[in-house]
Amino acid sequence: MTNVDIVRRVVESIASQDLTIAREYWTDATVERFPDRICHGGDEIAAYFSDLYTAIADFHVEFRTIAESGADVFVHWQLTGRHVGPVLGVAGTGRELVLDGIDHFVVRDGLVGSNFVIFDQMQFARQVGLLPRDASIVDRALKAAFNAGTAVRAKLRRR
Repeated sequence: MTNVDIVRRVVESIASQDLTIAREYWTDATVERFPDRICHGGDEIAAYFSDLYTAIADFHVEFRTIAESGADVFVHWQLTGRHVGPVLGVAGTGRELVLDGIDHFVVRDGLVGSNFVIFDQMQFARQVGLLPRDASIVDRALKAAFNAGTAVRAKLRRR
């Protein structure tokens, strides 16, 4: 079985919300780095996903691309669902999510040693209403205020 095959099985297990197969490839030494925390070992990783399944109704993950370079396997994915519980510390809003992300797995001796999960947190924040929509009146006002503050600080540093 190739490293791509292993990662595909892990991601399909996660996507199906049945972590039985994924747990076969996680060890006590597996480190999973999510945007909001680092999990060590299969039990912590499984608990993270259990919380995520509860927080995102209609949880669905679709493969976009998978690529391998030795022990490194990269997966581009898209997650869809409805934000009904806490994600990244943000209480459920009931809003629909469409998030793009990439995982960087390191597979050694047929087991997942580590995984680094990256997704567009600004995309998430805009979709749940934490940040205003890009180019909206509120977005333009926030950017103008920030840029004005930056200009003032730059002038004060030159003094």
